[in-house]
Amino acid sequence: MATDTDIPMLEMRGITKRFPGVLANDAVDLTVRSGEVHTLLGENGAGKSTLMKILFGLYQPDEGEIRLNGEAIEVESPSFAIAHGIGMIHQHFMLVPTLTVAENVALGTRSTRWPLTDLPVVSRRVEEISEKFGLAIDPSIEVWKLAVGERQRVEIIKALYRDARLLVLDEPTAVLTPQEVEEFFGILNEMRSTGHGLIFISHKLREVVAISDEITVLRNGRVTGHTTPAESDRHQLATMMVGREVSLAPDRPEIEPGESRLVIRNLVVESDRGTTAVDGLDLDVRAGEIVGIAGVSGNGQRELAEVIAGLRDAETGSSVQINGVEVVGLGARIARDAGLAYVPEERMRDGAIGDFTVSENLVLVDHGSEEFSRRGLLRFGVIRRHSQELVDRFEVKTPGLDTATSTLSGGNIQKLILARELASGPTVLLAAQPTRGVDIGAAEYIHEQIIEQRSGGAAALVVSEDLDELMGIADRIAVMFEGRIMGIVEIEDATREALGLMMAGVHEGSPA
Repeated sequence: MATDTDIPMLEMRGITKRFPGVLANDAVDLTVRSGEVHTLLGENGAGKSTLMKILFGLYQPDEGEIRLNGEAIEVESPSFAIAHGIGMIHQHFMLVPTLTVAENVALGTRSTRWPLTDLPVVSRRVEEISEKFGLAIDPSIEVWKLAVGERQRVEIIKALYRDARLLVLDEPTAVLTPQEVEEFFGILNEMRSTGHGLIFISHKLREVVAISDEITVLRNGRVTGHTTPAESDRHQLATMMVGREVSLAPDRPEIEPGESRLVIRNLVVESDRGTTAVDGLDLDVRAGEIVGIAGVSGNGQRELAEVIAGLRDAETGSSVQINGVEVVGLGARIARDAGLAYVPEERMRDGAIGDFTVSENLVLVDHGSEEFSRRGLLRFGVIRRHSQELVDRFEVKTPGLDTATSTLSGGNIQKLILARELASGPTVLLAAQPTRGVDIGAAEYIHEQIIEQRSGGAAALVVSEDLDELMGIADRIAVMFEGRIMGIVEIEDATREALGLMMAGVHEGSPA
């Protein structure tokens, strides 16, 4: 006879969800037990988000049932989910920066002195939760004063304050330094020890193996595997996700770097808010090398990339030279003519026009060249042949050249942008977050293309918040913190711990 301890905290049985033309979830089963970290693993579009939105009441399933502590329930809304102990920690924090921690926690909850607030009661409860789970947060501090890792703790406190027993953690380590990840995992272990059920969604396979008790893999809306860290390593998990062998560490042939192709001196850049985003930065990138820029988002990486690409002005005295040509303040065309190819961070804002066809986006930058136009008239035959060659060469999966770019997957849009930029034969490649939001298969291909540019003698600057990515492809890694470079490390000397300290503002060689 089953006892209470045999009953899973959560059972999702045969969950099916259809959208027009898409079977997002196809008879998915998921079981989570008390005191367990259960990872949901899969590429973009595999069905993870849809399944969790069903659990949280944002979608209703077409088929299947949800059982919570053995009882069948219909999760009709997020408020119903919260009332039944289900919480969700979103990748992008849902906090009001100008309010205190206690005020953020109190938002949306009923006060003991309703209709008045009772912040002292909230603050005491926040302190209790903080002490119990090792969250170390002052309830009276304004959220804007907190570091990224501390803001995430506030999100966890918000869920625990509402008595959540089952928590969904959506890409929770995306913006954390390695040290903050370790601290976060300590918090998860404490929650696990108190019987909470945790659903962990992440694409970082190293972390999945480190924290999970159980792993369920989704592909194309179906469960394609169920395993544990003891039974599977990162390579096996990647294969389960993609359905084929995947190289997590691409081959990087030995090359002797040549002359400096990208030279940055005393770069000072103002942010859109009027603060200093880049503060006196110096950097050289040589022919035949890949330099990675690591750092937590918001430390000047975006502004650095935009100045190099000619999309943002810099302060007087700043210098950015591409193959000896000064490009600061002269616009994107000058940078491109000097030999730059640019893969931007926001692919649909700065890299492609969604309503344009695949072919139109492939000649978006160079349509005015003699190759593609004569006497002001586009040479459509030449453009189509050129576009087809790039689609074939860069393995862009598209129904046709006249397909609207917005209908392609994120990975294929990124391949399209990469194809256009590399077709010009650049000598300097600037790639910002080149694999953000793309699946493992597309990421593998993009890394191969960047390394191929390096082998051809180009200088590549890769800006990424993914340390695993940089440690896999870079020759040197420079870490940015508050607009400055904290240190530059040769890849053979790079450790996650040392890079993480610099990401947190500790100078290389300084006591922690």
